Amino acid sequence: MHLLGPWFLFLVPEYLAFSASSDWQFQHPKALYAWEGACVWIPCTYRIPDFDDALKTFVLFHNPNYNDKTKRFEGTILYENKEDGKFPSEQRVQFLEPDRKNCTLKINPVYANDSGLLGLRMESKKNNKWMEKTHLSVSEKPFPPHIQLPPEIQESQEITLTCLLNFSCYGYQIRLQWFLEGDSMTQSVVTLTSLVPDSVFTRSELKLRTQWSHHGKNVTCQLHDAKGKVLSKDTVQLNVKHVPQLKINVTPSEPTVREGDSVTMTCEVSSSNPDYRTVSWHKDGALLEGQNTLTLQLPEVTKHQSGTYCCQASNDVGTGMSGPVVLQVKYAPEPSSVQISPSPAVEGNEVKFLCASQANPPPTNYTWYHNGKEVQGRTEGTFRIPKALPWHTGTYSCVAENLLGTGQRGPGAELDVQYPPKEVTTVIQNPTSIREGDTVTLSCNYNSSNPGVTWYAWRTGSTREESSSGVLEIQNIAWNNNVISCAACNHWCSWGSQVTLNVQYAPRGVWVRKIKPLAEIYSGNSVSLQCGFASSHPKEVHFLWKKNGNVLGEESELNFDSISPEDAGSYSCWVKNSAGQTASEPWPLQVLYAPRRLRVSMSPGNQVMEGRRAALTCESDANPPISHYTWFDQNNRTFHYPGQTLRLEPVEVEHSGAYWCRGTNSVGEGHSPLSTLTVYYSPETIARQVALFLGSCLAILILAICGFKLQQRWERTQSQQGLQENSSGQSFFVRNKKVRRAPLSEGPHSLGCYNPMMEDVISYATLQFPETDTPRTGDAESSEIQRPPRDRDDSVIYSVLQKRQADDYENVVPDFPEDEGIHYSELIRFGVGERPQAPENVDYVILKH
Repeated sequence: MHLLGPWFLFLVPEYLAFSASSDWQFQHPKALYAWEGACVWIPCTYRIPDFDDALKTFVLFHNPNYNDKTKRFEGTILYENKEDGKFPSEQRVQFLEPDRKNCTLKINPVYANDSGLLGLRMESKKNNKWMEKTHLSVSEKPFPPHIQLPPEIQESQEITLTCLLNFSCYGYQIRLQWFLEGDSMTQSVVTLTSLVPDSVFTRSELKLRTQWSHHGKNVTCQLHDAKGKVLSKDTVQLNVKHVPQLKINVTPSEPTVREGDSVTMTCEVSSSNPDYRTVSWHKDGALLEGQNTLTLQLPEVTKHQSGTYCCQASNDVGTGMSGPVVLQVKYAPEPSSVQISPSPAVEGNEVKFLCASQANPPPTNYTWYHNGKEVQGRTEGTFRIPKALPWHTGTYSCVAENLLGTGQRGPGAELDVQYPPKEVTTVIQNPTSIREGDTVTLSCNYNSSNPGVTWYAWRTGSTREESSSGVLEIQNIAWNNNVISCAACNHWCSWGSQVTLNVQYAPRGVWVRKIKPLAEIYSGNSVSLQCGFASSHPKEVHFLWKKNGNVLGEESELNFDSISPEDAGSYSCWVKNSAGQTASEPWPLQVLYAPRRLRVSMSPGNQVMEGRRAALTCESDANPPISHYTWFDQNNRTFHYPGQTLRLEPVEVEHSGAYWCRGTNSVGEGHSPLSTLTVYYSPETIARQVALFLGSCLAILILAICGFKLQQRWERTQSQQGLQENSSGQSFFVRNKKVRRAPLSEGPHSLGCYNPMMEDVISYATLQFPETDTPRTGDAESSEIQRPPRDRDDSVIYSVLQKRQADDYENVVPDFPEDEGIHYSELIRFGVGERPQAPENVDYVILKH
């Protein structure tokens, strides 16, 4: 009897202690099973509702009861912790670290009277209490394991058998062992032990590949202790579903009979799960109609009933088939037939003959015939001809014989020996010699062929073409088309011997090459050119040299003692024979020489207006072309311009003059003669020059007039000085450095004029005292001269002689920031007595050229 009762868990809270708090949490098996003398391992974990609380005391009861009067649990105490907090370790019940949320305990040994409820009474330091219960079942003898099978088992299926024992305890060793019909099963076995709060068990799994022969056999799982003693076991019977297993019994016992005998076959079903439902018979894989019983009757067998027989039976799983039974019916040979391989045969190849005649037992002797005549020495079912020849053609037949009699000769087979065309020749039909471009006719002839010739092949050099006619016409024959052969073809081609056309042609591959010098040709070198050709038929030839189409000579070599640039050109060589003439490719003869015939060309001409563009190009004759140009003027000054064309943009009058250029290549250099460029003024420049000239003339005229008037005034002043009796005068001059005048008037009383066409001039100024004590402001630009009143005591006349500096232009600062001038003054005093102390003002007027 298996102790597989349900596990259960009782939660018994005390109605006052836990009314305001959450329940304790426990994890442990609901029920545990063991037997007398074994041990019990109870895996358990717990958690107190208050995280700050800790376990204070706990007691393990056996079959606890709650006393309503005392408000306490009563029962057999299996374990109780001491008040000092120590746990007894030498008792039958052992706890594992209960202060660490682990309430796992072990009872060793366990007795049958320990069966019942186990209650664990726990109390925390905050007076939280709890009673946790679990069921313990202890039998007097070890209870057997339980074997679990799949719900359905079929043959050729891998299944897993499980042996489960609801027991496991640390320190108590047990083992589960599998047996099949008393034979130990150790392969493909996996054992698992579980000791967790969710489950406590020992389990063994066996993987088995089922066969139909396992049906009805017993599988046993035995429980062994540490010493190997069998404690208990469980046995089940395998129910393997499989197709019917069949076997054929034949009467007579040997399935070899003579034609006309009777044969009985019985299909025996050795096993079927479930039972078979239908039966059928098959011969050589084909279903025998109407045969659906376990017995097959063949009352009078014929040779056509020889073959392989089997029976089939079907159930819900599938169809089973018996092993094959070969039925042999013996009879005399039937009329024979001949098989030829290969057919048709090829001359020179091997030919095999086979005499085919149905007989059982097989024929042991054969007789062969060729065109109705017996072939001597041939008694086997096959014979061969190593090399077939045309005379082997004909009809072959045979007669077979076995132990039961002699057969009849059949109609036989025809041997056809085929061969390619024989004695093929190529014949030229042209009566005269052949020249390049002629039309040539050839014919292809042969002696015999089997099968007949159906087409021809022609081969000319590397070219091949096919034709249905035995005549070939070649138009415009090529010079190198000398060798031709033909082939007559049926299934194979036979080539005739080659014929030579001996085509005459003009020289080919004419070439020109330089013999000397080996390097490049320079002006003055000795040069030799040679003319040659690749082939010619006939070989007697004549040579002819041409330069640019002009005939030079008729030798195979052309020599130049001292070559010049004028000898450069395109040379060609002509080679002629009786069939024609051929020219070589033009051969360019290049002569390298230094630049020569240099000259300067001017664009748009050698006379150009200023402001335009002028281009001077250095033209030359050189080979190789000039790589570097240098430009010079008439004074041999170099222009920093390396190009062939010197561009003047814009051109100026100063560019007028003579120019020449120098060109350089890898051979040497050359010089051009002088070429003169004339640059003339533009109309605008001429107009400016005329305007400047007229302005200068006008300025000189004005200065002359002014000078004349000043001269007259000076003369009058001298005459007046002579008339003054008590006059006294004093002359003086001052040499001052003057500051550069502004281009406009410097003050309200000054006037300045400057003529660039004048070189050294004299500037004059007159100083007059006003009539009143207060000076009168004069206009320097007015042409009226303020004369002194007659009753004025004295006056001063100033004159300035100033030397013009170079580049003294208006509004232009000269190289020397200051001009030097010499000022002359003469003071003439009229009358006697001292000059009044009235304030004096000075007006200056400066005329500067």
